[in-house]
Amino acid sequence: MVIDLDRVTALRDRVLRLALPLLLALLAVMSTYYTVPGDSVAVVQRFGRFLKVVEPGLHFKLPLGMDIATKLPVKRQLKQEFGFGTPGATNPYQVAQDAAKETQMVTGDLNAALVEWVVQYRIADPTTFLFKAREPSMALRDVSESAMREVVGDRTVDEVITIGRQEIEIEALARMQALAKKYELGISIDQVQLKNINPPVPVQASFNEVNQAQQEKEKLINEARQAYNKVVPLAEGEKDQRIQEAEGYRLKRVNEAEGDAARFDAVLAEYLKAPDVTKRRLYLETLQQVLPEIRSKIVVDEKTQRMLPLLHLDNSTPESAAAAAAEIPAAPQAPVQEEQQ
Repeated sequence: MVIDLDRVTALRDRVLRLALPLLLALLAVMSTYYTVPGDSVAVVQRFGRFLKVVEPGLHFKLPLGMDIATKLPVKRQLKQEFGFGTPGATNPYQVAQDAAKETQMVTGDLNAALVEWVVQYRIADPTTFLFKAREPSMALRDVSESAMREVVGDRTVDEVITIGRQEIEIEALARMQALAKKYELGISIDQVQLKNINPPVPVQASFNEVNQAQQEKEKLINEARQAYNKVVPLAEGEKDQRIQEAEGYRLKRVNEAEGDAARFDAVLAEYLKAPDVTKRRLYLETLQQVLPEIRSKIVVDEKTQRMLPLLHLDNSTPESAAAAAAEIPAAPQAPVQEEQQ
């Protein structure tokens, strides 16, 4: 079989001449439309110059690279991790290449600490994000690391590891926002969150003992405060109760004294009107109170001259007193009546 090489070459050239325009036409048609996701916008450039920002949906543009649409997830919250990395992250700037190096920091008291944190941010201005700074995501990593080192360097290692976490997050967030605005990154930083903060590996055991002692100290302080809150209010209540009792006793005595004074004034007024009647009434009222308390009562005539022979003070019982009285004759001028209870 004889193959005509000239004929094969001519056929190949004809196919290439037909296929190349078709391929170019297919590429042109495929590059004339694009779709923007719901959480993104697209920044369109024509011949490298900014043209417009388009919203989510299906859009058309000039083919063959004349128009370039860059999609930016402006409605999605992005994050950057420092000191660790989430497996399967799609954002190339989310995890650093040397995570161990960026976590090593020096505190204000010249101690070392390993600090891990997360920065959550959004793309606030797409045009500024694309055109004002070169590699704004990488610049954000540098800004975040610089601000965090500055904040940690102003505090002691105990504050960084234990009680100063919230203050560090707030101050670092404020500094990052200020730097992002100054460098025109087009980024809005929403939150800075500290993760694991540990001392260097050679001294971790000692720091764990210190933390345990600190926790024990806080526990004892809380127990002391609990006992204080239990005893002090009780003492305060007892104090108030005694004060109220004393106040009540004072009011009672004052009222009684005022009542006695008023009663005395009333008696005095009546006495001044009729002294004899008042004297007799007071005498009778006094006897009414005193006589019920007396075991033996002897009624003696006021004209009696001799009293002692009738009393027999040495006898302790009524029977002996009666026998002694029977032996002594009664005086005719002093009749006496005796009543036994």
